[in-house]
Amino acid sequence: MIQSIIKAIILIILSSSLLGCSSDFLDEPQPKDSISPDIVFGSKEGATSFLSGILRLQRMSMINDEASGLHSILFARSVKGADLIQKQIWFGDDYDHQVYVSTGTRAVFSWRLPYKIIDQVNNLIQGVKASTKISSEDKNTLIGQALALRGYYYFQLAIEFGDAYLSPEHSNFPPIYTEPTATPAPFTTKEEFFSRIVTDLEEATTLLDEKRENKSYINKAVAQAFLAQVYQYMGKWELAQKNAAAAYGGHPLEVLRAEDYNKGFASIQAAEWLWALPQSADQTVYYRSHPHAMMDHVAVAYHGTFINDAFVQQFSATDVRNLFSNFYEKPAGDWQEYITSKFTFTFESDIPILRYPELILIDAEAAYHLGDETNARKLLDDIRRNRDTAAQATTASGTDLLEAILLERRKELYGECGVEWFDAKRLLRGITRTGNHRTKLSIAPLDKRFQLPIPQEELDARK
Repeated sequence: MIQSIIKAIILIILSSSLLGCSSDFLDEPQPKDSISPDIVFGSKEGATSFLSGILRLQRMSMINDEASGLHSILFARSVKGADLIQKQIWFGDDYDHQVYVSTGTRAVFSWRLPYKIIDQVNNLIQGVKASTKISSEDKNTLIGQALALRGYYYFQLAIEFGDAYLSPEHSNFPPIYTEPTATPAPFTTKEEFFSRIVTDLEEATTLLDEKRENKSYINKAVAQAFLAQVYQYMGKWELAQKNAAAAYGGHPLEVLRAEDYNKGFASIQAAEWLWALPQSADQTVYYRSHPHAMMDHVAVAYHGTFINDAFVQQFSATDVRNLFSNFYEKPAGDWQEYITSKFTFTFESDIPILRYPELILIDAEAAYHLGDETNARKLLDDIRRNRDTAAQATTASGTDLLEAILLERRKELYGECGVEWFDAKRLLRGITRTGNHRTKLSIAPLDKRFQLPIPQEELDARK
């Protein structure tokens, strides 16, 4: 009973503070909306409830239906690429690449949410370290999860607001906070920012083991998966391969379940899911920024996302991921010709953030860059032939092999995490839309549209 009361109070506190780096609620107790840190960090249960509240923040709505939760940041990346087509509704401006203003929803939200979580994580770290009532082992677990979250959200800020790691440009990077504060920190450099990300995540892997309450929490494998993504983005291939293989276990066929692919991507219990945002009837985000709500055309939802016809043609008829149809009976070439049934929407549909196939393909790409094309082809085919039993073995080599791996990432992860846009930015490839797009465009590798502007509210706070 006490734990549930603490958790309820903490959720109210976390949800009530949306802006800035203020940590006032951990100062002197106030009668309405504050709770003493002695209570929060006076037990493992209290600190875990505080962590649960932070995890819940990942689904919070701050502005509107396209600015609600981590999933809205990832889905915005998805529609910025060439594989999806978005109506001019929620996320329509992201699809049209009309979001690059410092007062716009995308810039403001993609800044606010990570910093809100980072601030609460810093409170957690400070409170747990100071506690005399939490054991050393439990402190490691709590601080390890906190550091992993902090590193992950700094990485999201780097992706959105910094130039690519391999870019020759060196724009200012966002500020770094490692302690609770209400004072704006200075902007940083690319090197400083990525050093912080790597330091947090590497330390997290040393503190965590494989135990966790459920897949919404972070264990060692999740922290290693975060590192695999970061090192992939940085082009540090030995480290990307090491962490990716460790995160999925190094045996692709043991974690792949082709038979689950067409079950709607709605259950956190799916065997291929490593980390996810859970939903429940009493804590649902409803329609807000939900990829399922945008992409499911059968349920009562937004029916907002369509599939590019050139992308559809990349799937064989025997591929379990070929879930496309001309649902609205549109003529060939119409931008609403194809939809997908990959995602099933209900108010309780869980949201996948990290799945094992992504890590297998990071492993494959790393093998390619490290000169081990034989292993790269094997890992690629482990997924290809799991998804399509009629697929022939890959014979590609050189840059053709890299293109095959990148295409497989798009085929496997479309609609989930913006993988095509992510790859275009990190590899300095650019994006060119072909086929039946509603808005055709071509974005050069170093185009400023790969980088959101610092929000005006952040600049104003420094005056």
